[in-house]
Amino acid sequence: MAGAIIENMSTRKLCIVGGILLVFQVIAFLVGGLIAPSPTTAVPYMSVKCIDVRKNHHKTKWLMPWGPNHCKKLKDFDEAVSRQIEANDIVFAVHIPLPSKEMSPWFQFMLFIMQLDIAFKMDNDLKENAEITLDVSLAYRDDMFNDWEEIAHAIEIRKLKCTFGSPKTVESEGRHYDCDFLPFMEIGSVAHKYYLINIRLPVNDRKGINVGIGEIKDIRLVGIHQNGGFTKVWFAMKTFLTPSILIIMVWYWRRITLMTRAPVLLEKVIFALGISMTFINIPVEWFSIGFDWTWMLLFGDIRQGIFYAMLLSFWIIFCGEHMMDQNERNRLSGYWKQVGPIAVGSFCLFIFDMCERGVQLKNPFYSIWTTEVGTELAMAFIIVAGICLCLYFLFLCFMVFQVFRNISGKQSSLPAMSKARRLHYEGLIFRFKFLMLITMACAAMTVIFFIVSQVTEGHWKWGDITIQVNSAFFTGIYGMWNLYVFALMFLYAPSHKNYGEDQSNGDLGVNSGEELQLTTTITHVDGPTEVYKLARKEAQE
Repeated sequence: MAGAIIENMSTRKLCIVGGILLVFQVIAFLVGGLIAPSPTTAVPYMSVKCIDVRKNHHKTKWLMPWGPNHCKKLKDFDEAVSRQIEANDIVFAVHIPLPSKEMSPWFQFMLFIMQLDIAFKMDNDLKENAEITLDVSLAYRDDMFNDWEEIAHAIEIRKLKCTFGSPKTVESEGRHYDCDFLPFMEIGSVAHKYYLINIRLPVNDRKGINVGIGEIKDIRLVGIHQNGGFTKVWFAMKTFLTPSILIIMVWYWRRITLMTRAPVLLEKVIFALGISMTFINIPVEWFSIGFDWTWMLLFGDIRQGIFYAMLLSFWIIFCGEHMMDQNERNRLSGYWKQVGPIAVGSFCLFIFDMCERGVQLKNPFYSIWTTEVGTELAMAFIIVAGICLCLYFLFLCFMVFQVFRNISGKQSSLPAMSKARRLHYEGLIFRFKFLMLITMACAAMTVIFFIVSQVTEGHWKWGDITIQVNSAFFTGIYGMWNLYVFALMFLYAPSHKNYGEDQSNGDLGVNSGEELQLTTTITHVDGPTEVYKLARKEAQE
């Protein structure tokens, strides 16, 4: 009777904890959907064609598209031909942001893509597999009357992928090609108020530079940056969640160190998962408001990579440690086949990220996808990582299947036990299945909300209420994994409750002074639980 009461209490506690976590999960989605604006904003920019007929063009002067010191402009290239202005003397200038506006450190990053307006002309057709050479420069200033300071200068090559929907005849002259967007620039901080981009298209017939690229009419840029309002909500969430996870992590490890035994592998992995989650949560982004830290994007990718690698490793070890007929347990070396693909895949993605965003720290115009060698290298890293991910999920699905099959087999031994002991073990099995279902639900929600954020317009509107779907996705999924890690440490912390000799020797049928584990089927104050001992004995027989 006492065992049934204890088990009912523990199940009630589990329901209460689940309800509280569900409430916080809903709040996490509502914060993004109702309070935060859209995560990013896309701003189109049309370049202005400036005239620069001086020698050493770039080294002496920056050309402004508008303002008191604006450049001499061209309306179109027909005017340039009539005025005998060469292509090398034309600069495409773009000022960021638009007039009467300022950039802000709250924007966090700037990503630019380029679109070329190329017209068809019989005597200047676009060649197949044509490449365009860009002489690009980026500068900044914090006052409209200060001099421009250079950030970067580079000569970049981009492949043109264009199609023409009409027959290439004289009647089709003047119609534009349909060209793919080109990656142009990415910087990991917005520390200054004003930015200026100067783009040249140098022509050299002898070297074949910018020959056979068609008749370029205009250069358009689309700038994407994070919304300041979303950044503030995001920072607030990280600031709130950091102490929450840190406190539960300290509490969890303290409960483990109070044990007379050494920590088991599963407890160590859960603690490592908490550390990786805390590493993501620490709001170092606050410093990006006052410092020009262009490496924040790369740092964020590394933090996320560490967390996801730990999360995937935890799932494998969690299933393995509940494999009731597995002899090799509580050893990380026993999981090298399953954890190996995670390590290889994470390493490949890390190298890819270093080849892309790592190089962009010096040259923001660089893109690994612009050359054949770079594209093949990037695809190789991504394919290897994808293969490793597939192998991992095959291993994981097989282990989950084995665990549930073994648990079902062991349940046949439960009727022979006393009622209290049977209820206790049934509760343990129930909690394992419960956590597996929660894990599957978290993974499914991540995939579902990612798909929804890609196919919707970014917001839903019911009457006067507007829900930002993309913001809800970011804050909700981020909050969900924090709650998941929180729940793991709370539910799998070793219990220090002692129910006394009478209860232990009575209905429960366990040794005097033995702790009744609330949440795990494998850890105990001095070693494995009775379920684990029973399973090992049957497996060895």
